[in-house]
Amino acid sequence: MSENEWLAERFEEHRTRLRAVAYRLLGSLSEADDAVQEAWLRVNRARAGDVQNLGGWLTTIVARIALNMLRSRNVRRELPIGVHLPDPIVSLDAELQPEEEAMLADSVGLALLVVLDSLGPAERLAFVLHDVFRLPFEEIAPMVGRTPAAARQLASRARRRIEGSEIPSPDPDRSRQRAVVDAFFSAARGGNFDGLLALLDPEIVLRADFGARHAARSVVVRGAPEVARSAILGGALAGAVVIPVLVNGAAGAVIVIGGRPFAVMGFIVAGGRIVEMDVIADPQRVRGIAAPVLGADQGQRP
Repeated sequence: MSENEWLAERFEEHRTRLRAVAYRLLGSLSEADDAVQEAWLRVNRARAGDVQNLGGWLTTIVARIALNMLRSRNVRRELPIGVHLPDPIVSLDAELQPEEEAMLADSVGLALLVVLDSLGPAERLAFVLHDVFRLPFEEIAPMVGRTPAAARQLASRARRRIEGSEIPSPDPDRSRQRAVVDAFFSAARGGNFDGLLALLDPEIVLRADFGARHAARSVVVRGAPEVARSAILGGALAGAVVIPVLVNGAAGAVIVIGGRPFAVMGFIVAGGRIVEMDVIADPQRVRGIAAPVLGADQGQRP
């Protein structure tokens, strides 16, 4: 076996972890795949025979690439001003596949990714690599051009921001989550305002991301009455099909209209009520995000 063949095999052994690192750092499935591919191109040009900790070396390469992508994203301001939701991982409403489990380890829900997106690139990298992937600050420091003590401060600052966001913990029973989400769609399509109020937490937050081309439609709606009114309007979409799915491991749905994916909806259900809703309705993004479940015969007409 040649060195290149050996390296390719070892890289494939680490690919799932590397993609998980990139996903947490970037909040984008397509960018995570780009980062991993770029890492392979760099690794393939390097000599890895003398590397003792191959996994750590590969993680460092992917993290540096992701950090550069985050910094470049900020400079070019590619993200739309206003509401932007990271890419969720969408899977069939059943047990997650091993790779999906790895991607979502440590409770990486959509709500956490939203908070991570508010952090600066260096803060995000320090927090993710240390608190999620347990890399020591001595290894993180060179990536962000800081001392280990300064890198520790970056992670601490990010941790305080995340803890201060009070991200709700979803009900651990997915069947209970699904029952509440199903009841939500039933009430929405029936125009049952009071029924919706009973299902929504009084302080619920709805985030809707329609993409850069329709940024004016991207909104944050707070409070049960306002969200209920929005849900009734949305439930009136003619010919819509609701496909039950898991969105980052929690109950969600893909909305299909005219045979085309229209939106991906994620829910956080806690205490028998919906406390957060996230809606991605950017057509180009939805097609890619919903690709793993398209064609599944699980639709039900609202």
